[in-house]
Amino acid sequence: MTTKVGIREVAKAAGVSITTVSHALNDATSDRVNRKTQEHVRAVAKDLGYTPNRLASGLRNQRSQIIGLVSDQITTTPFAGAMIRGAQETAYQRGYLLMVLNSGLDNDLEKHEIQTLQQHQVDGIVYARMYHQGVTVPEELYEVPTVLLDAASADSSISSVVPDEIAAAESAVEILAAAGHTRIGMINNIDDIPATHGRLEGYRNALLRNGLPEDPRLVASAVSDTVGGRQAAAQLLSLPDRPTALFCFNDRMAMGAYQSASAAGLRIPEDLSVVGMDNLELIADALWPGLTTVALPHYEMGCWAVTRLLDDIEKPGTPPGQKKLICPVIERGSVAPPR
Repeated sequence: MTTKVGIREVAKAAGVSITTVSHALNDATSDRVNRKTQEHVRAVAKDLGYTPNRLASGLRNQRSQIIGLVSDQITTTPFAGAMIRGAQETAYQRGYLLMVLNSGLDNDLEKHEIQTLQQHQVDGIVYARMYHQGVTVPEELYEVPTVLLDAASADSSISSVVPDEIAAAESAVEILAAAGHTRIGMINNIDDIPATHGRLEGYRNALLRNGLPEDPRLVASAVSDTVGGRQAAAQLLSLPDRPTALFCFNDRMAMGAYQSASAAGLRIPEDLSVVGMDNLELIADALWPGLTTVALPHYEMGCWAVTRLLDDIEKPGTPPGQKKLICPVIERGSVAPPR
C-alpha cells in the first residue's frame, strides 16, 4: 500500500517546521518564508509526491476551491472552446476546480445553473458569452464574486474581459495599407453588436492614419456568414473603381469574398488581397491561398477571467477592472501589393 504523504512528512524531510512548510506551500502566505527556503520546501514536497488536502484547506479558508463557468453556447462552438481551456488551466494552476455549465440560450436553465452553483457554495462564477456582446448581469451573480468573459455590462462594478475590436480592425487594415493598397473595402456585419461597431471604427481609424480617403461605397454590410460575405463582396467588386483589398468582419465572410473573387475572374492575392478576422482555422487554413486574419484571444481571455476572479476571491476589496485584450495577426498568403 502507498502511504499518503502529508505536511508532517514534508517538514521532516525538509528539516523545517510544519508551520514553515504550510507557509511555503500556501501562495497566500508564501511571502512569510524567504525564497530559498520556499524553493527548498516545494522541491522536497514534489519529490515526495505531496498533494495538498483541498478539503482541509477549504475548511480553513472557508472556501470550496471550486469556481463555476456559466456560458450560453461556448461548448458547442468550434473555436470559442479555447476560452474554457484557458479558464480550466488557470484554475488548475491556482488549485481550483472549474465547473462548466452551458445554458444553450435558455434563460430559465441559466438561472437554475447559477442557483445550483451557489447551492454548492462555489467561490465565484465566470459569466461567459460565445461572442463579444453587451449583457444584463443576472441579479443572482451580485451575491458571489463574478467576472464577465467576452461580455461587457453597463454596470462597471463587475470586472470584464473582451477583445479590443477597434485595435483588431486597425491591425487588419494596416496590413493592407502597408502592402500598398489605397482602395480598401470593408465587408461588415449587420448585427447591432460591439464587434460590428468597433471593427468599423477601427477600419476608419486606420484609413485616416494612413492618409486614405474614406469612401462610403467601399463598405458593404450583410449577414455574417459565407453567403453574406459572397453577396457583399460581389457588390464591392462590381464597382467601376473596385477595391483592391478587402477587410472582412470574420473568416466566414472572407470565404464568401474568395468565392466572389473567383466568380469575377480575380485571383487572390494577385488581383485582390483579403484579410479576415477570428482565425477560424477550419476556414483560414483550408482556403487557398491561406487567409491572413486577426485572431480573437479566446484562450487569453479565459486565463484573464479566471485569474481576475481568483484574485477577487483571495484578495477581496480589489477595485473592478474592464480589460481589452490585443488580437494578434496571423499572416498567411492572401495579401500582396496591388497591381
